Amino acid sequence: MTYKLLALNIDETVLKSNARISKQTKDAIEYVKEKGVYVTLATSRPFPATKKIAKALKVDGFLISSDGAFIATDADEPIFVRRLKEEKALQIVDILERYDCHIRVLHESFSIGNKVRQRNHLIAKMTIGIGDPLFYPISFVDSVCERLMEEPIAPPKIQVQFFDSQEQKKAVKQLEEMVVGITMFESAPGRLELVSTGVSKARGLQTLGQYLGIASDEMVAIGAQDSDVEMINQVGLGVAMGNATESVKNVAGWLTRSNEQNGVSYMIREVFRKQLRVQL
Repeated sequence: MTYKLLALNIDETVLKSNARISKQTKDAIEYVKEKGVYVTLATSRPFPATKKIAKALKVDGFLISSDGAFIATDADEPIFVRRLKEEKALQIVDILERYDCHIRVLHESFSIGNKVRQRNHLIAKMTIGIGDPLFYPISFVDSVCERLMEEPIAPPKIQVQFFDSQEQKKAVKQLEEMVVGITMFESAPGRLELVSTGVSKARGLQTLGQYLGIASDEMVAIGAQDSDVEMINQVGLGVAMGNATESVKNVAGWLTRSNEQNGVSYMIREVFRKQLRVQL
């Protein structure tokens, strides 16, 4: 099989635990691009954060961001976007503000978060989207709900960090009972991602493949998180990082090294070494 597209998750895959990208990873991505393979990122991060990583990797094609809710090369011209409607975003935030949590409404150009007053919660405010404050406009407000009432927003995604598991359970139960048309999943301990129903990295990759004329069995996807499972399961070659969750490893057809051991670079060299240049 000749593979024409390579999809990479960012967190725990391209990035090492110190949030850096190794030279080996950059060189390997350049190597596979020279073979004519289309390289994209498929991530839970919002578009500006995804674009920043793509620039560092010299990946200039379409990017699958916000767990598949926003696909674009430029924020102003997405080829696909599925938003949480204004009234639904307001309803979600209104519920969440009754609980002890940090809320982040993630638009493709900016985000709004609630201020976390407790000293021991300050770090959660700063790291819920690691690196984002450096290049992604973020407004911290006393009440996100009040801001959305004044200035309605239809974001691709809402992210929330809980500080107590019981609070999280109660909030999730209330959201499930009161809000329809959304998908919720936990991306890290206490961290909940909320998108419109039908949104996923897998659907995003299908959409991009159709746009580019590349079939799923002509794709390689690599990831480490539970949100990567469906994507890895649907492509021609699904690759799990050595540090991936068991769910990812169980569906992957190939297991590479961890992100600390340059697993992306190792996989690319091994899988694409004998492949001739692709003619797209």
